[in-house]
Amino acid sequence: MNDNMDSDEVQQTDGSALEESTSSPNLRMTRYQILTLMSIASVNFSSMICYSILGPFFPKEAVKKGASQTVIGLIFGCYALCNLMGSLVLGKYIVQIGAKFMLISGLFVSSVCTILFGLLDKVPDGATFIILCIIIRSVDAVGFSAAMTSSFAVSAKVFPNNIATVLGSLEIFTGLGLILGPPIGGWLYQSFGYEVPFMALGCFLFLMVPFNMYILPSFAADPSKDSFFRLFTHLKIVLICFAIFTLSSGLGFLDATLSIYAIDTFDLSPGYVGLLLLGLSLTYCLASPLLGIISDRFPSTRPWFMVLGGLFTATGFWFLGPVPILQIKSQLWLVVFMLGIIGFSLSMTAIPTFPEILDCAYENGFEEGLSTLGLVSGLFGAVWSFGMFCGPTLGGFITQQLSFEWAASIQGGLAFLAAFFLGVYFLCQGTRQER
Repeated sequence: MNDNMDSDEVQQTDGSALEESTSSPNLRMTRYQILTLMSIASVNFSSMICYSILGPFFPKEAVKKGASQTVIGLIFGCYALCNLMGSLVLGKYIVQIGAKFMLISGLFVSSVCTILFGLLDKVPDGATFIILCIIIRSVDAVGFSAAMTSSFAVSAKVFPNNIATVLGSLEIFTGLGLILGPPIGGWLYQSFGYEVPFMALGCFLFLMVPFNMYILPSFAADPSKDSFFRLFTHLKIVLICFAIFTLSSGLGFLDATLSIYAIDTFDLSPGYVGLLLLGLSLTYCLASPLLGIISDRFPSTRPWFMVLGGLFTATGFWFLGPVPILQIKSQLWLVVFMLGIIGFSLSMTAIPTFPEILDCAYENGFEEGLSTLGLVSGLFGAVWSFGMFCGPTLGGFITQQLSFEWAASIQGGLAFLAAFFLGVYFLCQGTRQER
């Protein structure tokens, strides 16, 4: 299926896809749905593997180039800040731009930026290196936001009755990208130097462009007058967004600080740091589809998944350091175990958030269609990106001023606050419904 499909065929296929979107995993998917899943899975995998290769070796390389821990956090954080702005704008105008064009152009921009990032070891140390890092990462972020905003909206449109199941299943490929990126990036860096990881994976991402041009269907929809500000008038959505923020800020914090902490504390090589991150990515990858299925079959579990997930996330960060006041010596096995806890709890909290925000929007009069899906996708991406900006930036600053242990403890405190506020809200909501 390609761009030459006429609009009648697209509308007909789109309608059949919506009708046949399954509430039971035993029902067969249409060809339209299978092609869409293949496309979104390839986007999730290729985008995340390119995003995650920096963790094991870039912070140390940046230090050699004259960047401080705070500046490294800023380099990671600027990606998220531009992702935030891109998600808001692109989510609002997804119908006008076109979901398919947005996804493919985002992949192209991101692939070119990944390749260019591999050439930065040849630029002068100091300000030149830092400025070029920020510029390339910022443009890359806009491409990434285009691809991911479109992929969320398209997934929810094609599978309206199984959003959590589909998103959870697609997180397998997100998780695989996160799992394979650090060890592959670390190994390529150790074996061939700084350039090769970015060149190899940037070219791989570029190959996804013609692949998705061919298999991803086109989508027709009418624009809506709804806005992000209207979404934020609902307390439930605000609290869920705060929970999303705590998740992404925690991940961003780990991206910018964990590799240096592990190398300095346990004398690990960049390759082993990549393997260390498997503890987080693997549990997230394995738990997401199961939790997605449970969320769709038993929607009443979603609120408490988010609350319990926040509490587990808080516990994971508190013992990752661990908290200095506990006076527990940091050990490698404890770090790996806590990363596993964090990976599982992130999945428990994150998977229900998108369908919960979408349900709240529909309950409050938002039109059902690609336009609202684009708004919710853009909101999710923007809040996630804001956390990914604050996590490495503030986390890097706190680590530099205090320690990794205290910075991780603060991240745990944020997760606990999100779980507490959501728990109070859902308890009050349940009490009102009983009356």
